[in-house]
Amino acid sequence: MNLYIDNHKFHYEMENLCRAFLFTEDVAVIHEFNRPEKPYILTSVHDEVRVELCTDMLSETLTAPLCDDNELMMGVLLYRLLSKAYGRVLPWGILTGVRPIKLFSKLALEKGVGEAERYFKDTLLVSDEKTRLARLVYDNQREILSRSDKRSFSLYVSIPFCPSRCNYCSFVSQSIEKAKKLIEGYLPLLLSEIRYTSQIARELDLRLESVYIGGGTPTTLSAEQLDVLLSEIRDDFDMSGCSEFTVEAGRPDTVTREKLTALKKHGVSRISINPQTFNDSVLEYIGRRHNSQQTIDAYRLARELGFDNINMDLIAGLTTDTPESFNRTIDTVLELDPESVTVHTLAVKRSARLNSSDAVREQAYTARMLDYAADSLTQGGYEPYYLYRQSKMLSNLENIGWAKKGYFSPYNVYIMEETHSILACGAGAVTKLRDVNSDYLERIFNFKYPYEYISRFDELLERKARIKSFYSEYNE
Repeated sequence: MNLYIDNHKFHYEMENLCRAFLFTEDVAVIHEFNRPEKPYILTSVHDEVRVELCTDMLSETLTAPLCDDNELMMGVLLYRLLSKAYGRVLPWGILTGVRPIKLFSKLALEKGVGEAERYFKDTLLVSDEKTRLARLVYDNQREILSRSDKRSFSLYVSIPFCPSRCNYCSFVSQSIEKAKKLIEGYLPLLLSEIRYTSQIARELDLRLESVYIGGGTPTTLSAEQLDVLLSEIRDDFDMSGCSEFTVEAGRPDTVTREKLTALKKHGVSRISINPQTFNDSVLEYIGRRHNSQQTIDAYRLARELGFDNINMDLIAGLTTDTPESFNRTIDTVLELDPESVTVHTLAVKRSARLNSSDAVREQAYTARMLDYAADSLTQGGYEPYYLYRQSKMLSNLENIGWAKKGYFSPYNVYIMEETHSILACGAGAVTKLRDVNSDYLERIFNFKYPYEYISRFDELLERKARIKSFYSEYNE
């Protein structure tokens, strides 16, 4: 499908909305509208807002007068046209952004919760079900967000290595077979960056709220390397006000007694052990080198060693999975009884299955999977407390963090709602500096790949000096 952009700057939102409907087609964005080639969608702003869809089978146009928010109006027209043409509605309406709860919170603060709900349903065309979900997540986040102020920050540390690369992965991570030799050069520089970052935090009198070590898979490091890393963090930062210290021990095939003992020794309060699925054939297909029993064994070992706050990640919509198989995964998780469960919807990036004849069926399957997860987890005493979305998610759905009361992860809330600065260390990490007096957010990007991180480390530290000048400009 050709998407023509005529006399407006709304191409990003219009492209994402088109992709939400046209999940089996490529969408080409074209900024010159001369002789359009079918099939095409024309979006234009001149003396009116205009959206036109033209294929070999149909041609239809919707228009509206110019208004105070022509981008919103164009989104509504495009949504209505595509919904009619393709016989689908999207659960999140015209919303295409990553953080719908952040928008809901902003509206609730400005106009009240009732008006925020009405705006979601009537203006943004969000379904009743997703509007209720947004309200529930908003309510569950409020106590955590109330702790954050202009001195607050969280620390993120990136370990961009994994035992193997899953075939759905879009993160900057490398398999340990290809990158093992890089760890020896990577870790000492990471420790240096952590020390440098802590020095800045002390000079600015910032207060550490949460620590999150992710990746990648941090437990690809040895027990000795984990001990060195965690000691550095403990030595460099004032942990007295830190309410959460999370390490992703995500891959069960990296979990050992020695590594968990190292985490426990340094006061790690929350870990993730992530099955993704308890279907062994699906695990093999997606490139995981462990089976379901290894996940259960790793989980029980963590319990034996005294970990009382464990998260498990699942993915709905994995290739070859079925609603029945996914339901069994949910049932297995409920039997294990972790404190939190994150249910992701597969985001299909660069995947051939987007173009498969089974795509529509898979979308319906995924919606059923998430419905079962929501019903079962709710009955099991879990509540949704954070939520985000990605492009090309099956069924245009969402990722939801579920947890029992008292186990909502502060870091997950802070990173999604962007209420305070995140100081990030390591390859692929992004420092996010928040001006608490406005919505302004500034990012400092570390180099993406470990070899770049190692070879250009001095340049990276020069970038991070911006943290101090940012605070002198915005958060005094």
